[in-house]
Amino acid sequence: MKIAIVTGANSGLGFATSVGLLKQGIHVIFACRSEKNGHEAVERAQLLTGSDQATFIPCDLSSLSSIDRFCELVMDSFDHIDILVNNAAILPTKRTETKNGFEMQLGVNHLGHFYLTTKLLSLIEKSEDGRIVVISSDASKWGSIDYEDPHFTKRRYRLFKAYGQSKLANLLFTVELAKRSHVSVNAVHPGAVATQLGVNRQTGFGKTIHRVLRPFFQTPTAAAETVLYLATDDDAIGLSGGYYYKKQERPFKPPVDPSEFWNWSEEQLRTAKHI
Repeated sequence: MKIAIVTGANSGLGFATSVGLLKQGIHVIFACRSEKNGHEAVERAQLLTGSDQATFIPCDLSSLSSIDRFCELVMDSFDHIDILVNNAAILPTKRTETKNGFEMQLGVNHLGHFYLTTKLLSLIEKSEDGRIVVISSDASKWGSIDYEDPHFTKRRYRLFKAYGQSKLANLLFTVELAKRSHVSVNAVHPGAVATQLGVNRQTGFGKTIHRVLRPFFQTPTAAAETVLYLATDDDAIGLSGGYYYKKQERPFKPPVDPSEFWNWSEEQLRTAKHI
């Protein structure tokens, strides 16, 4: 049986992707921060699909220690991983930091996934058809990699500038990982999706915008089609290093050296506060 991991699998695109994988008979590990939401998502997915192959393992991408525990549990329970979908993302309205001192968006959307992926890469490379799908965004065009102040400690924090930086980081990671690994690695621009990304759970900020624009958004199920194509379709065998939208590859010219950015990411993790 194939084994898949989906981060942020409890809602939106992550949940739709997980349901799609379960329908194909794939065992899906729901990697979610919230225990309550993770367990509820597994129950909902099982009811929708009739599958009993859904497992919840807690994973807080804002904590390197939580990622360590997640990877240990996965490595103790499974001898290989076939599919990894790096889906989870956040869009906080104010500058906050991860438990390890990273700006939250860069820390979760990129560095947390970088750490998770590299720790599990040996398991994915044991698969006969290992595939990694990274959810990025055309918001990457709003961002740039500021090596002088990547965590917005000196310059003014701008929500979408920080988000764009993290999504550009996802693309650079995809390009370089495709060169360094023996598995298929591709990125996806899901398009405008009706999810709760950007809605503040405490204040409700962003709900009105989502309600007004929802008719123009595609459903998570529709957005998941390209993710599932890259993760499972025979036609996608051998594709690697690409950036896709609606199953079509689109151009991406790295604005900085992906190899240099990879080395910078490793250094960030080496010098981080491990809490």
